[in-house]
Amino acid sequence: MTRVFVAATSAARRSDLEAIIRENSDCRIVGSAPGLLGLVERVRALHADVTLMDLSQPETQFPTIVTSLEQAGSAVIALVDGANASWIAKALGAGVHSLLAREASPAEISAALQSSASGMVLLDPDIARELAAQSRPRSTDPTPEMVEDLTPREVEVLRMMAEGLGNKEIASRLGISDHTVKFHISSILAKLGAASRTEAVTLGIRMGLILL
Repeated sequence: MTRVFVAATSAARRSDLEAIIRENSDCRIVGSAPGLLGLVERVRALHADVTLMDLSQPETQFPTIVTSLEQAGSAVIALVDGANASWIAKALGAGVHSLLAREASPAEISAALQSSASGMVLLDPDIARELAAQSRPRSTDPTPEMVEDLTPREVEVLRMMAEGLGNKEIASRLGISDHTVKFHISSILAKLGAASRTEAVTLGIRMGLILL
């Protein structure tokens, strides 16, 4: 059972999001808050697995809060509108697991809850395109020298990671073992200098290895 904490300034939004979570038999609400003040402490005290945040605007302190929540053991899903590429990149670098538009459907939010609890990354298509449009290299060669050592199979695995696939799904699609997938992912993280799957996907988008 995934323990979910909800943060939203609007009481109506909190109520709507809580209703979506209650419809998900794999999740339960452990608490809610009307904003970001004291959020990390409450999430840590309640041992929430996932924090679902509704942002009326791209808050400047959000990346710092994401890092603190990650350290507290809580994955972060954010619903936000109007985020630019710089803010999105900072949020991903901080470790956010899902970025969705505020009008995201209950099915999309449920998918984000599931993927975040599994350690996968989920981006709203418009948010992903905004990041890709601003981050794509201007050079005629889209692959910087620093990632030339990535093998074709590693690039393939990286792209599947960007699709939100887990290790078992990647293994099934490629017809290889889970152990081999883990080996490829470890190699990708090392070659890109990434500390997490999220950071590897972000770097892949910036470098043009993942086209959205």
